[in-house]
Amino acid sequence: MELFEQVSKDIVQAMKAKDKVRLEALRNIKKVFIEAKTAPGANDTLEDAAALKILQKLSKQGRDAAELYNQQNRADLAEAEMAQVNVIESYLPKAMTAEEIEAAVKAIIAETGAQSIKEMGKVMGVASKQLAGKASGNAISEVVKRLLA
Repeated sequence: MELFEQVSKDIVQAMKAKDKVRLEALRNIKKVFIEAKTAPGANDTLEDAAALKILQKLSKQGRDAAELYNQQNRADLAEAEMAQVNVIESYLPKAMTAEEIEAAVKAIIAETGAQSIKEMGKVMGVASKQLAGKASGNAISEVVKRLLA
């Protein structure tokens, strides 16, 4: 089942359960998904890979907002933001550990035949596609730099 359809079904369940936090988060996700589907050139479709990128972006934005609220001593707002982030992250695949990322990047380096840091772009292109939704771009980049240096 596509993520878009799953979110739509979960909205109905959240309404029936009267779960306001989950409902608000799911409606926000669906709104962003619809915007992506109706964007020029999207042909009214949303692939799961694109949906995962959207969810990662929403998760990062929510975490950043919660961090700002904490810095401003607004724990109430930070807590509400993190509750929504938890809902968003329930749709993301389990994040890879540092060891798993390193093993995957080593395999990609062997596959691409990269020898030096000058070929980082080639490795990052493949790694970003293969590890999409499972590891952050920063984590992948750090491992690639370390292994090619």
